Amino acid sequence: MFADIITALSRFNIGDLIDIIIVTFILYYIFSLIKDTKAYQMAIGLGIIGVLFLISEWGNLVVLNWLIKIFSPFLIIAIIVLFQGEIRRFLTTLGSRSFRKPLSLKSFTEKLENVFLAVDYLASKKIGALIAIEKEISLKSYTDRGTKIDGDLTKDLLVSIFFPHSPLHDGAVIVQGSKISAAGCLLPLPASHNLGKKYLPRTRHLAAIGLSQETDAAVIVVSEETGTVSLATKGQLERKLDKEHLKERMLNYLQVR
Repeated sequence: MFADIITALSRFNIGDLIDIIIVTFILYYIFSLIKDTKAYQMAIGLGIIGVLFLISEWGNLVVLNWLIKIFSPFLIIAIIVLFQGEIRRFLTTLGSRSFRKPLSLKSFTEKLENVFLAVDYLASKKIGALIAIEKEISLKSYTDRGTKIDGDLTKDLLVSIFFPHSPLHDGAVIVQGSKISAAGCLLPLPASHNLGKKYLPRTRHLAAIGLSQETDAAVIVVSEETGTVSLATKGQLERKLDKEHLKERMLNYLQVR
């Protein structure tokens, strides 16, 4: 084995270096997408199987090696099924990036404060709301499904959009940078979720999860039944957030500099 390693190193060239860098970048990107999700634990399990396969090859463990080879085709199918959300988000990230110049942290925080004030007011009045904030993956395909606003991100404008009987209050508002790009937008519903039966009729919560599965957007939900505030990121919904916790989660997740 060591002789093979020495031989490989002696034949190492610039093409091999580029190959390693590209593969490392892809693996890093995949792990960054699935971090803090259930898929992360599944990836660790697959990694353990890979290590066992290498051990069976090096140690000439015939039975273990045979078992892994027999089940490897099923593992490929399992990966596609289990990681479909992450795979879709990875491909979407590659093909649909937002190239807008990011706001500075100070400017971003000031603009986002209007969102927190609006959400706090809507929650106190039990007015339902759905607000999607773009991160890196462009949300243009969703803004095209709604009504163009292209207005400054202010508390008053957000509240007026979601006020009862407003023609746009049922859909989602999409925020891109310092602008409210569109309102009344339709968001995708998730193929699967773990919210439980009591959330089945709550389309806003399901739509928030659906968009966070498809993109890297942060989606805020205000329940019109209870007034509770939830935040969806990476296909997961965090519920019952107060203003300060929501602000902390948003700034940590969006990480705009």
